[in-house]
Amino acid sequence: MQIRTRIAPSPTGAPHVGTAYIALFNRCFARSQGGRFILRIEDTDRARSTAAAEAAILDALRWLGLDWDEGPDKNGSCGPYRQSERGAIYREHIDKLVEKGDAFPCFCDAQRLATVRQQQMEAKQQPGYDGHCLSLSQDEAAARIKAGEPHVLRLKVPEGGTSAFHDMLRGEVSIDWSQVDMQVLMKSDGSPTYHFANVVDDHLMGISHVIRGEEWISSIPKHLLLYQAFGWTPPVFCHMPLLRNPNKSKLSKRRNPTAIDYYRDMGYLPQALVNYLGMMGWSMPSGEEKFNLQQMTDAFDISRVSLGGPVFDIAKLNWLNGRYLRENLSPEEFATAYTQWAFPPEKVRRLAPLLQQRAERFCDVATIGAHFLTGQPDLSPDAFASLIAKKAGKGVEGRKGEKTDADADAAADDIKRILQFTLWRLEALPDFSAEAVESCLKQLANDMDLKIRDYLAPLFIAISGRPASVSVMASITLLGPHLTRARLRQALTHLGGLSKTQAKTLEKAYNALEKP
Repeated sequence: MQIRTRIAPSPTGAPHVGTAYIALFNRCFARSQGGRFILRIEDTDRARSTAAAEAAILDALRWLGLDWDEGPDKNGSCGPYRQSERGAIYREHIDKLVEKGDAFPCFCDAQRLATVRQQQMEAKQQPGYDGHCLSLSQDEAAARIKAGEPHVLRLKVPEGGTSAFHDMLRGEVSIDWSQVDMQVLMKSDGSPTYHFANVVDDHLMGISHVIRGEEWISSIPKHLLLYQAFGWTPPVFCHMPLLRNPNKSKLSKRRNPTAIDYYRDMGYLPQALVNYLGMMGWSMPSGEEKFNLQQMTDAFDISRVSLGGPVFDIAKLNWLNGRYLRENLSPEEFATAYTQWAFPPEKVRRLAPLLQQRAERFCDVATIGAHFLTGQPDLSPDAFASLIAKKAGKGVEGRKGEKTDADADAAADDIKRILQFTLWRLEALPDFSAEAVESCLKQLANDMDLKIRDYLAPLFIAISGRPASVSVMASITLLGPHLTRARLRQALTHLGGLSKTQAKTLEKAYNALEKP
């Protein structure tokens, strides 16, 4: 049997380091066994999936050197490799399940489902579908479908007992069927859900080993039911430990940058990032911490994966990247690599007009444009002090009079509000063009009922590290989404961060704004 593994990212956002982590281990396992590594695009979420996000995923994986043998850009015998192009395949297979009685139509609307869920939670029961439409006769269901009544197709689940399966890293795992919901397999618009398309595609593409994050363990019973209903032999399952923040929480952008492009923009070498991801729960037999992709593949043994949650530690990544800069690059190569990172022609072309407007001598450029050549600006302890004092002096709402500690606290909170609202608005901005950024920020200032000058003041400090610089809107566009968001988060942390109560209060206020 040929070993075949896959990575199946969803093109709904920036490429995530977690995707690269799982792709790395799938690739190493397949290639170490003489097998094939497949890239499949799971774009069943029609509302959020975009061609730009797909292109970004492919570009990020190529930058890391995580190439694949079959995929949407490579010929293979199991295509298409985009789920959006496999609709006829899913319709054929869902019809088989309905005919056999393993799937059934459900006509429950969102209001009824929400009511049932609320009642279950109040009764401290496991939330899930209550089987309401299971009692419908075939004739009644067929008549309602013929009449055009909206419906989904759900998976029929056993009422009692347990589902047992073997995991390569965890051994035998059992999950009570009472914990398994009657999963929607086909949405009302005729598109498949993740779980259904995942099983059909893995089987038809000959995937022998499914290596993915441990958050999917609870889905295995549903997947096994589908394999059983179709009469297929399931693949071998292997669930990798999740990447963790230093506090052991699940890796998230709120505590650590998670976009692959952030690390590229910061000036990390792709070899160092891949090396570091390879250290997440795995180690070379020799114990050496610095190794390249080929060395990892040659020595790869998946049984060496540790289930203890691997901590994604930026300080350790910095140390490793520093070793690569010193040990892998000659001075000439270092100079070339740095120049390509700091002064690529397109970046210089876009930056030159901004610097030219403010420079009187070439030696001024380093000062004026310093924040374009650093990952995070160095915020001094009193970076926001003058702005806070100014706001406190006249009162956050424009009140005249002597400033107090309460005024200073209110001023700091007002700055946090501006920074957090901006972060949320930019996180939702799909287009980071100059026009889109300017429109977004001006709209937010208007929504917050702030003069543009007062709104932009804290952004200058957060983005450039100084109260004044070249256009902050232009800076945001040039820096791009990942560095911009990282700088806003750094500024919020610099100001003391947000408590859970503050975060909830701000979120409520933000949601109350008139959205563009």
